[in-house]
Amino acid sequence: MKSELVTALISELELRKKEFENRTVETIYFGGGTPSLLSKDELQSIIEAVYKNYLVTTKPEITLEANPDDLTEKVILDLFKSPVNRLSIGIQSFFEKDLKLMNRAHNSKEAKASLELATKYFDNISLDLIYGIPGSTNKQWEKNIEKALSFGVNHISSYALTVEPKTALASFIKKGIIENVDDELAEEQFHILINKLQEAGFVHYELSNFGKEGFFSKNNSAYWQGKPYLGIGPSAHSFNGSERGWNVRNNSKYIESIANNILPIEIETLTITDKYNEYVMTGLRTVWGVSIKKVNDEFGENYKNYLLQQSQKHINEHLLYIEDEKLLITKKGKFLSDGIASDLFKINIG
Repeated sequence: MKSELVTALISELELRKKEFENRTVETIYFGGGTPSLLSKDELQSIIEAVYKNYLVTTKPEITLEANPDDLTEKVILDLFKSPVNRLSIGIQSFFEKDLKLMNRAHNSKEAKASLELATKYFDNISLDLIYGIPGSTNKQWEKNIEKALSFGVNHISSYALTVEPKTALASFIKKGIIENVDDELAEEQFHILINKLQEAGFVHYELSNFGKEGFFSKNNSAYWQGKPYLGIGPSAHSFNGSERGWNVRNNSKYIESIANNILPIEIETLTITDKYNEYVMTGLRTVWGVSIKKVNDEFGENYKNYLLQQSQKHINEHLLYIEDEKLLITKKGKFLSDGIASDLFKINIG
């Protein structure tokens, strides 16, 4: 199945090259599933297919997501010898009890070992941390952050724990075996995270992302700034500025469809309101904010006036502020950004 999937990925890259013929590829991102399980040759063949079919910038950011238990010394050495120049490692926590609660495949020892090895070969490393874990304390959370910083990484992505339905964690919470997620604790730990990482020289450039200067994720920054992207493989999402597409989730159906030169993709055409809402949602999450001029130029004066009108109560509550013709979120408002953004959304307008 893996070799068939790799063949299908390469075929999809060939089938879709016209979608990107007037654009330059600046980033390549291997995410979802376990891309670190690809062999050196498989990884190389996919990257070569990108170069063969697309115009690629001189030094693209090439990121590979990996789980700590997959990052043996051989795997890391193979990646170092490949065109991959950035690793994103799903650490989540350095505490054994947290990892067991989240049903992670790796343990604390593997989390530390993967970073000790990876930092020998890569300077552009991001790691993921989860906060708001039931039973965790603020002191433990501080130790998690300090441990992450001790490896000298230049980028950290951090998310509040979300309980997915039909998971073991959801079942344990329902039965009362584990306490539920505490929103107040999550907010406290979010602010601890901001303070500790800013003290360590990180820029909080997106709601869940912190990077030192020169180490922001170019791939994710392009997404937040509304640039087009092409998603290849099962479940992959794409965006061309006016349409959003998503591939079929099932691996077998994906492989079969591509083998018949049929793209297994559903397309949604975005309305002007969809585009406005998406720009507001992504813009508010970043240090670049929402440009009032851009809203006026791209969506019209009615949208600009609506944005300013809806923003006023949040400005009065010191959750939003305007600076250099940009609407920005305050430190106080950051944890509430998704809710604030939804208040600024337009509905029922073509």
